[in-house]
Amino acid sequence: MEQFKQIGNKAIRQIGYGLLAIGMLCGCGNKYQYIPKDIEPISIEIVRFDNAQLGVRPDSVKQDIKKLYDDYESFMPIFVEGILGIPTEDTAYLCEMYAQFLTDTAMGFAQTNVKAQTLFANVDSLQETLNMGFTRLHHLYPDWKIPTLYLFVSGFNSSVMYYEDIVGVGIDMYLGSEYPYYNQVVYDYQKQTMRKGCVAVDVLSMYLAYNIPYNSKYNRLLEQMIFRGKQLFLLSQLLPDEPEWELIGYSKEQWDWCKTYEKAIWNRIMEKRDLFKTESSVLSSYINDGPFTSEVTQDSPGRLGQWVGWRIVDSYMRNNKKVTLHELMNENDAQKILEQSYYKP
Repeated sequence: MEQFKQIGNKAIRQIGYGLLAIGMLCGCGNKYQYIPKDIEPISIEIVRFDNAQLGVRPDSVKQDIKKLYDDYESFMPIFVEGILGIPTEDTAYLCEMYAQFLTDTAMGFAQTNVKAQTLFANVDSLQETLNMGFTRLHHLYPDWKIPTLYLFVSGFNSSVMYYEDIVGVGIDMYLGSEYPYYNQVVYDYQKQTMRKGCVAVDVLSMYLAYNIPYNSKYNRLLEQMIFRGKQLFLLSQLLPDEPEWELIGYSKEQWDWCKTYEKAIWNRIMEKRDLFKTESSVLSSYINDGPFTSEVTQDSPGRLGQWVGWRIVDSYMRNNKKVTLHELMNENDAQKILEQSYYKP
């Protein structure tokens, strides 16, 4: 479509500068704050399981793994079965695999282990951001249990996992978008969020996804968009200092593209009458991650349904200033939110 024609990099940068000023007035997450600043701070515990697991020595794997089970009796079984996919009772295979994991250079495990320990030697910034996010979340939902965060090295198996009151982060999946060994384990479009600065957003996103259930008697694209939009709006309130594009996992260029073509995106959705479709292929195209949103245009980023859903929710809150965050999150009538948002890009 002509309205989605590709823009050169120079034009994108120029448009981005113009949108920055506008965004200070009307962009998602840069407006009214629903959570007061002067609330009692809390601190999330970060457990450096990664240091312990990489302290295992190839010549004493059996003894060192036994010590991991003794020292981390809650997390070690989760790591072995949930991340590595090995039965906890199969210690012989675990020892064999672990020795290879520590020393292998062909797949890049040994190099990655060193890189992970170096890049994550200091996690003060991560601690600070998570403390802010969970402090604000605890103010909203004091009955929700604050999880313990375990850092680990996954062998390219996992980025973020959640189990009961434990959140785990595979730090080897956050070594930078240009890390060469990612070329053999992920697609190019997935590398955007594989950076250390994305960890806090991913942790809180996982926590919200786990604790806020999807509840709708319909399963149309509209319901999916509003549900994801509400989560992103809440996330923007938990991490108000994070750039909007980081919250949704876009690059600044992708965010600017969406802002430039917001009206065309919405018109495309309405022209195709996709908003009320329930086909899995349509939902997947708009909601799930991918190199682009195929239902719109190949020039677009993936997950456009989430982005538009966030824009609708943002418009709804701006036009209904008496609605609280709790009321927003408990409102499951997506049609009502759309109608009362007066969304007109």
